[in-house]
Amino acid sequence: MSTKVLIVDDVHEVLLEKLQDAGIAYDYQPDITRAEAEKQISEYSGIVIRSKFQVDSAFMDLAPGLSFIARSGAGMDNIDEAYAASRNITLINAPEGNRDAVGEHMTGMLLSLMNHLNRSHQQIKNRQWLREENRGYELKGRTVALIGYGNNGQAMAKKLSGFDVNVIAYDKYKTGFSDEYAREVSMEEVVKYADVLSFHIPLTRETKGMVDEEYLFHFRKPIFFLMGARGGIVDIPAVLRNLDSGRIIAAAFDVLPVEKFPSLGEQPWFADLMSRENVLVSPHVAGWTFESYYKLSAVVAEKVVTFLK
Repeated sequence: MSTKVLIVDDVHEVLLEKLQDAGIAYDYQPDITRAEAEKQISEYSGIVIRSKFQVDSAFMDLAPGLSFIARSGAGMDNIDEAYAASRNITLINAPEGNRDAVGEHMTGMLLSLMNHLNRSHQQIKNRQWLREENRGYELKGRTVALIGYGNNGQAMAKKLSGFDVNVIAYDKYKTGFSDEYAREVSMEEVVKYADVLSFHIPLTRETKGMVDEEYLFHFRKPIFFLMGARGGIVDIPAVLRNLDSGRIIAAAFDVLPVEKFPSLGEQPWFADLMSRENVLVSPHVAGWTFESYYKLSAVVAEKVVTFLK
């Protein structure tokens, strides 16, 4: 089979240009459905996707000549990685493309929480001028704990370096990674010293539901909680209970276990979560800036070209 790539999601034109310059044939079908892709995928040796559908074993079985799956994004949770490995299908992603966007967004959410920016804005819209009630916290001198120190964790640490904070990081799968921006620590040190807890890990069988009541129980100090990784990692009712008890001062979510309406609005915890003034939620856009749109496509294109050449 000659090399031919099916692109099933919207991507920046730089990806198409780089494939074309490398002489790699492709079909760009950003409006294609999974059912339509299933009928065509046997003709291709590679697929580029973002989050349109699950690339599971059933889908891969329709593509005997598939040699790679590329995701124009960081996380790979919509791809059955184990099955792909069993088929010797190479997986490609682009965490370098949106790491700066995620770092900036989550830092912004933290600063908003610490200074009550969303709440005070709403109060002023309602003609309330409450200064003492909106006295904020300074980030300087606090300990920020990062769970995971890959591309996103490292970018977050670098963004925080100008705030005179103590950044510590725990990564179960890495050792010896201390650098000028963060110090490697054990999980015991994280729960003892953290003032801010920020997650930068993928969603896997091991991390699904990891942040539950038991996980949060061990923290010694009240924390600011940041979830910008994957929503399936966290049990939202456990966070709500810890907000009630004061163990979590405030929480920010760019991702949730269930996303998009109407399904999100049907969750039993949704109304409670959104009723709280010390909770900030954004619609899974931390890694989705105008700049990252270009960078994600450029990075994945370069990796695809390198793989095929």
